[in-house]
Amino acid sequence: MLPIFKFIKEWMLPIAMFFGAVTYPISGRLAVLTPYLIFSMLLLTFCKLSPREIRFHPAHAKLLAFQLIGCVLIYVALYKINPIIAQGAMICVLAPTATSAAVITGMLGGSVAFLTSYLIFCNIAVAIAAPLLFPLFGSYTNMLFFDSVLYICKEVGPVLILPLITAWILRYGFPKIHERIVRIHLLSFYLWALALLIVTGRTVKFLIEQENPNYSIEISCAAVSLVICCGQFLLGRKIGSKYNDPVSSGQGLGQKNTILAIWMAQIYLNPISSVAPAGYVLWQNIINSYQLWLRNKRITNKQ
Repeated sequence: MLPIFKFIKEWMLPIAMFFGAVTYPISGRLAVLTPYLIFSMLLLTFCKLSPREIRFHPAHAKLLAFQLIGCVLIYVALYKINPIIAQGAMICVLAPTATSAAVITGMLGGSVAFLTSYLIFCNIAVAIAAPLLFPLFGSYTNMLFFDSVLYICKEVGPVLILPLITAWILRYGFPKIHERIVRIHLLSFYLWALALLIVTGRTVKFLIEQENPNYSIEISCAAVSLVICCGQFLLGRKIGSKYNDPVSSGQGLGQKNTILAIWMAQIYLNPISSVAPAGYVLWQNIINSYQLWLRNKRITNKQ
């Protein structure tokens, strides 16, 4: 591989964020593509996993409990300080595990099967919980609760659940098509970069064009997301250490699908709250880079 292409691949995500920011007048208008990109990334990931490989682990229950209960508790704790900061913190906890977490988990020596199984359970749980929580915490409080639940369920459910159903239909009904999709599973990385470019552009577009900017709240959202990011990685590792696999649980709880989180925050919550998951993108990439560097250093020292 030529040095320039190797450099671009290694720094693809930061490059995508940079171009999304500088081209925000254009990239910010492509947000309509985000749910389709999320669907495609999940489909590529789920196609790699056989239903027989799905196993529910006791650690999964603890991780899910923290996400579903913790997101409510942290919202309640921060609401009196500022509702927007509370929304940003809530979405950083509720957001499901990133599709790329399985790759990082494997590189760190964790269990890919554990992580991918949790990815499925987590997406299903969020698809059920989000329509119930957003009407209470978001911008749909002026609608009847049942109507808002149905509306958000209609929007979020297909993005999170249909990829799993589609992957299994292809596996058993159209094996040749399924095999071709499995061969191009690396495409999900580039789709992730494109989605990151778009959501970054939309976030920057909103921040620049907002009529009454409140930078103190936006900085607070980014700061809170840093604390939550570090806390989730540490708590996940602590939960996993009881089962002799701190890496998998740490990545499962700490590495979030920030693309989905930003999209949900911009659509269903106060758009300013999307600064929190946008900041989370940076924090989790720094943590993952450090973990990979630390592991490579240990391997080198043993040789």
